[in-house]
Amino acid sequence: MDIIQDLEFRELIFQGTGEEELRTRLNTAPITLYIGFDPTADSLHVGSLLPILGLRRFQLAGHNPIALVGGGTGMIGDPSGKSSERGLNPEDLIEEWTGKIRLQLERFLDFDAPVNPARMANNYQWLGNLEVIKFLRDIGKYFSVSYMLSKESVKARMAAGISFTEFTYMILQSYDFLRLFQDYGCEMQAGGSDQWGNITAGIELIRRIDNGKAYGLTFPLVTKADGTKFGKTESGTIWLDAKKTTPYQFYQFWINTDDSDVIRFLKYFTFLTRDEILNLEEEVKDNPGRRESQRVLAKEVTTLVHGREAMAKVEKISNALFYGKINELEEDEIEAGLADVPSVNIQREKEIGIVDLLVQAGASSSKRQAREDLKNRAISLNGESLTDMQRILASGDRLFDKYTIIRRGKKNYFLVKWS
Repeated sequence: MDIIQDLEFRELIFQGTGEEELRTRLNTAPITLYIGFDPTADSLHVGSLLPILGLRRFQLAGHNPIALVGGGTGMIGDPSGKSSERGLNPEDLIEEWTGKIRLQLERFLDFDAPVNPARMANNYQWLGNLEVIKFLRDIGKYFSVSYMLSKESVKARMAAGISFTEFTYMILQSYDFLRLFQDYGCEMQAGGSDQWGNITAGIELIRRIDNGKAYGLTFPLVTKADGTKFGKTESGTIWLDAKKTTPYQFYQFWINTDDSDVIRFLKYFTFLTRDEILNLEEEVKDNPGRRESQRVLAKEVTTLVHGREAMAKVEKISNALFYGKINELEEDEIEAGLADVPSVNIQREKEIGIVDLLVQAGASSSKRQAREDLKNRAISLNGESLTDMQRILASGDRLFDKYTIIRRGKKNYFLVKWS
């Protein structure tokens, strides 16, 4: 299976320039391609994962990927997919974010491969030293205003308003493609479908200035079947940085994938074979309650992003919470596994009974309900079933002298933090 066939099976091709021509070129010899990532935050998020893995797929197929960090374009702001103007961040902050994003990209691409090593570039290297008059004369003259206005990324913003700063983004990204074509023989740009106008503008610039042949390919923007935004939860954006989204939270995001999305996401975000994915598709149809496909998806993507060691810790946390074996968890595992559950802060010196604690923690709606829950053996404390309604909490009930974990029923956890 060639790279185009693989991408087609995975439903990863949204648009392409001359698909058969591109297929022929890819099957003739390795191609150098790039995808750009602007530093708009101190971490990439799961929305960036599709293009990152796209670069990895091309490298595994024998091609030469360039990950371009937009240290220059990040100072301007891409209007694509945005309904309003981006805020402009300070140069030193963008430089800091650029460094962090470079480190994240290095997890996915092999920069030491003996045959086709990946390359990292930063467009600030050439954009930061541009002379405005020379740039307008040498590059700007190739972009008519009507041509730029016809591009969807610009057209969509005309009603709400677009500044000249963001209006020039297309020219700068096109110049990126030209420089990579000239400096590294880069013949192809890929990206999300919202980048199509910028990609084709770069292809045209290469043709007009160097009489060169270049190609473009876009991936679909990831959506969810229920219409909610991909990569967002009640607690916020799902980041690739473990300090912003813990590996356990990351795993839970994927394990909660709906049946209607899970096979598509397995195609998008994993390197499972065609047969493995088709077998899981049958599993979803025949045994949806098992959620085996969700478990495979969560494990594969978490391992890709955070590594095997982090994944092993995630499995330990998941098993401990599922089976109520709280005493098996380390302090950092408690913090990771219970970061999103309801919590309450109580002073260490305060004497409190179990009934009052259940009410304060939100585990029971009233003292009467708390007594009923205890009577019905619905409550466990730090993994041990509890029925004693007269129980007064003592130091021995604090794990690591900091936490008491309440479990109501099989799935509902509540965290008491002693301060």
